Amino acid sequence: MIRMTFSHFHPKTISFLQSIRDNGSSKEFFKEKTSDYETIILNYTRAFVMEMGEHLQALVPTINALPKVNGSLFRIYRDVRFSKDKTAIKSRVGVIFWQGRAKRMQSSCFYLHFSPDELFFSAGVRGFDKPLLDAYREYIKDETKAQELSDIIKELHEKGYHIIAPKYKRLPRTFDAEYKFPELTKYASMAAFYEEDKELLFSKDIINISYKHFENMYKLHMWVYEMSLQVKEDN
Repeated sequence: MIRMTFSHFHPKTISFLQSIRDNGSSKEFFKEKTSDYETIILNYTRAFVMEMGEHLQALVPTINALPKVNGSLFRIYRDVRFSKDKTAIKSRVGVIFWQGRAKRMQSSCFYLHFSPDELFFSAGVRGFDKPLLDAYREYIKDETKAQELSDIIKELHEKGYHIIAPKYKRLPRTFDAEYKFPELTKYASMAAFYEEDKELLFSKDIINISYKHFENMYKLHMWVYEMSLQVKEDN
């Protein structure tokens, strides 16, 4: 693959994604626009992965930054088999840099996506499978680890980041009523996020600002990564 120098995303990025949405995300429309997709979206996103990956590997040397679909890039075609949303083509482009487990979506990661609506940054895991949820609940029984996480969440809130909301309302049965961090037990994910103006995509500051967001969320990423090492894969 010839490496493309990255400075910012293609000026038609948002308008192209909007055209997909406006045409009902139809496969027929997209087939006519495949070449445009490669030129406007795919080539630039691959270049972003390579450039951003080099920056992140200075922060986390073992982070995965693979400039290919089903690596750091997601398929443009939506898997509609088990989804209520039957939209065939996505009007949102996601990028993931993950660390640890073979399942990239169950590994602690730095993530971003952009669409006609937003530019979104995140770190952590946005939905635990059962092995990871079990590991998380066991991990926070160590009150030192729970205190670390509580402090990280507080620090992120102070910097303007949001944490994905807890899923559960009750204390799990595996915790007693005297546990000091009951709010942490109610999560089914652990990820921080921040939304930027999508116009940042076209700025030469996109790499530096992306890195700054990921650096700000680094402590949470590493906490989730270290927790994930406790997963019993044969569960």
